[in-house]
Amino acid sequence: MALNREEILNALKRVALPDGGDLVSRDMVRALVVDAGIVRFVIEAATPDQARMMEGVRQVAEGVVRALAGVEAVSVVLTAHGPSAKPVAKPAASQQPPSLTIGRHPTPQAGPAPVSGVDRIIAIGSGKGGVGKSTVSSNLAVALARAGRRVGLLDADIYGPSQPRMMGVSKRPASPDGKTIIPLHAHGVTMMSIGLMVDPAKAVVWRGPMLMGALQQMLGQVEWGKLDVLLVDLPPGTGDVQLTLCQKTQLTGAIVVSTPQDVALLDARKALDMFNTLKTPVLGLIENMSTYICPNCGHEAHLFGHGGVAREAEAIGVPFLGELPLDLDTRLAGDAGVPIAAGDSAMARAYAAMAERLIAGGMA
Repeated sequence: MALNREEILNALKRVALPDGGDLVSRDMVRALVVDAGIVRFVIEAATPDQARMMEGVRQVAEGVVRALAGVEAVSVVLTAHGPSAKPVAKPAASQQPPSLTIGRHPTPQAGPAPVSGVDRIIAIGSGKGGVGKSTVSSNLAVALARAGRRVGLLDADIYGPSQPRMMGVSKRPASPDGKTIIPLHAHGVTMMSIGLMVDPAKAVVWRGPMLMGALQQMLGQVEWGKLDVLLVDLPPGTGDVQLTLCQKTQLTGAIVVSTPQDVALLDARKALDMFNTLKTPVLGLIENMSTYICPNCGHEAHLFGHGGVAREAEAIGVPFLGELPLDLDTRLAGDAGVPIAAGDSAMARAYAAMAERLIAGGMA
């Protein structure tokens, strides 16, 4: 069957934008031409500055259309409708809000404390890096928000913050008084990350006390507002950040993400033991990169094994929250700052089901 404009536009409706809506509902698709198996169109942003930040969205749109049956080639061009915004003159020094520095030694605190306005706090951890914990965190946050929950996302991976890129935000949070931090919002989620407060090209070279102080600031000084649940994307391993969070914050519990391979499970067990030692309930396990479906032939392969996390959950008596495949569109969406859970794909539905499972269990 020949391709038509309606089919292309329906596919582009799945490309969500960081600040809400999609390419079609925001009327950003121009000059759409379908010539046999060749598709060409233009994505028109409001300003050149906005267009420069939409290269990731352009790549996702190209990938979504390329995946349609009958498409042989795709050409997507970014353009802008209007001129760049004129630079705003900086206010006089006396008018500028006080700057706020993140990263200091922790202040004394008597036992675990709640976060004002937050009903539940869930840590999302892993025993090792590279298992997709941050991808799961951002998509689960978006899925919970789409299910009607008031959701916050704290990127506590101080050395390797990735949530600003995955959530499509880069603006530095404001501080009206040099103490309070105003978080950012994306895809219905209130979020904060150390990556928004430091130069993204510079390494964070801090000792443990600085890490603990930064975490304390991001929990206690951020105006989170009223939240049903705050997800905390932990760094990999079992170090200072995990210890500080579990000992100084009233956590609802933790979720552990792992791939099914034996090497990853060895480290996941260490994370489980850490949470047990710190008396933090484990709410469930998630198996990521569980399967791989070849986009050309549909063959299902288990590159990292399969079912290991489910067996581990059964062995230790905690809920198995589900399995997620190794998926190219998920990676492209994260790189573009539009989590796959913000769309309407099979992966979005998988995250929605996982979110509903958490809500039904009273965990979120």
